[in-house]
Amino acid sequence: QVELVESGGGSVQAGGSLRLSCTASTYTYSNNCMGWFRQAPGKKREGVASIYTSDGRTYYADSVKGRFTISQDKSKNTVYLEMNNLKPEDTAMYYCAQGGYVAVPDIASEYSYWGQGTQVTVSS
Repeated sequence: QVELVESGGGSVQAGGSLRLSCTASTYTYSNNCMGWFRQAPGKKREGVASIYTSDGRTYYADSVKGRFTISQDKSKNTVYLEMNNLKPEDTAMYYCAQGGYVAVPDIASEYSYWGQGTQVTVSS
């Protein structure tokens, strides 16, 4: 069983920044993908950013391109989501996920393991 632990959420004003961290107990797959998803109340869970840990390929949702950056520290089995110029519409619970052989990185069902989530609240 893989455990994913997120941290770094909080409350900021619009235009502010936060950095989320997700540490995995292990990387299960040789072709591992780590993703960040978010879900606001009453809305579907949406993919925000993903990174393939073997070669560093990244994916970003259009809504966060240019503002969010996903990165990794392989030595720590940790991925980060640097979020800049935050907007009120970024308010959501943010979840970290791990999957193997992920073909479509913004599809939640492609991922096998999920963290408990960390809340991000952006006020205007």
